[in-house]
Amino acid sequence: MEPAADVVLRADGLVRRFGERVAVDGVGFEIRRGETYGLLGPNGAGKTTTISMVAGILEPDAGSVTVAGLEMTTRAGKAKSRIGLVPQEVALYSDLSAVENLRFFGRLQGLSGAALATRIRTVLEVVGLSDRGGERIDGYSGGMRRRANIAAGLLHEPELLILDEPTVGVDPQSRNQILESIETLGGAGLAVLYTTHYMEEAERLCDRVGIIDEGRIVAEGTRRELVARVGEHDRIAVSAAGDLRAFVERCRALSGVASAEPADGGVEVLATGAAALLEPLVSAARESGTRITGIEVREPDLESVFLHLTGRALRD
Repeated sequence: MEPAADVVLRADGLVRRFGERVAVDGVGFEIRRGETYGLLGPNGAGKTTTISMVAGILEPDAGSVTVAGLEMTTRAGKAKSRIGLVPQEVALYSDLSAVENLRFFGRLQGLSGAALATRIRTVLEVVGLSDRGGERIDGYSGGMRRRANIAAGLLHEPELLILDEPTVGVDPQSRNQILESIETLGGAGLAVLYTTHYMEEAERLCDRVGIIDEGRIVAEGTRRELVARVGEHDRIAVSAAGDLRAFVERCRALSGVASAEPADGGVEVLATGAAALLEPLVSAARESGTRITGIEVREPDLESVFLHLTGRALRD
């Protein structure tokens, strides 16, 4: 059990109904200081409703949320002050510059004077906009607007940052800048709740992932833990020429190999611990009179786990 002081967000048994429909049904998870937690699910799975309850926008029908030890409700000003919420839609005034927007939102958070000026410089540097802060938001690219949106969420030094699909529709350069910024924030001790439709972002950023489907958390853990739960194997694609039948039989006899089958121009092997199998595979090829021309190892990923658990791709 993690020390209570390290847990920034604790959601327990959250339930939310809309009429007869149960949108969220018993969702619970924790996020620790310095941890980036990915909440992944197909459209309609309950992600947005869960985030709305975590942020105090919606009151749950059952369950509870605490942020930095403070109970969260729709009226809990102190708890809300510990959160930086960055919504999907850019929530900035387009006819103001980034600095002017940040100055306005900083005053709403009770910041002023030299302290506010310092925070504005700091957050613009974090999101890579230090040299563009004086420009109007309506002159920014889509990616720059989203980066400025994140800066606004960081301004008051929250303990929990909620990022709801922050890279949708942005150019590759801005996307990479956003991801680098988030990696820096997690390393600096900020707790981050992250939702995305891009599985590779979850693979890159998230220390742990909760997969939500039909209003329930159906699996939670690190990438390795989730992969182990559904029994996925490493895939080793061996390009080879020669006696492939004999090579397949020798592959099947190797420890750690779950299956080996002929494939176009070679053999596909499913196994655990692919790295340890490379040398035995080369030996098996040599002994069977087969010449290997290439080997590609594909480790199991969150996409395969997600498909297994929900029957849908993340973007469905």
